[in-house]
Amino acid sequence: MSLTASVSTWFRQRWQPLSLGERGEKQAARYLRRLGYKILFTRHRSRYGEFDILAVDGQTVVFVEVKTRRNTSDDRPAEAVDAHRQARLTRAALAFLKAHRLLEYPSRFDVIEVHWPKLEKRPAIQHLRNAFPPASRNQFFS
Repeated sequence: MSLTASVSTWFRQRWQPLSLGERGEKQAARYLRRLGYKILFTRHRSRYGEFDILAVDGQTVVFVEVKTRRNTSDDRPAEAVDAHRQARLTRAALAFLKAHRLLEYPSRFDVIEVHWPKLEKRPAIQHLRNAFPPASRNQFFS
């Protein structure tokens, strides 16, 4: 493979335009920063699961799931965070809190809906604080 072809391949692999979901997550993080949240991680992955945004609101650890949609149909993007997804997020949150010795701090799950019609430059954002309780038999969140 020639140097030109190699560099061209690398460039295409590295500089892909952001997906709609990634753009929505960036807008959600910007929105939360404006509200005074401290963003710890975006797109945090572990063997237990993934969080779109991990933030701190005052003394509360906030696990944020971002759902971005183009259309403005009757279906709410937050409905995609079903019971199965909530259970996965809960397990990942517990693992994160244990690993970082944060179990004594309050925490919650938020969902941010990003509606981004095709021809619009800026999305409409809906923030659902404390969107769902932890999906667990034991209470370990406040």
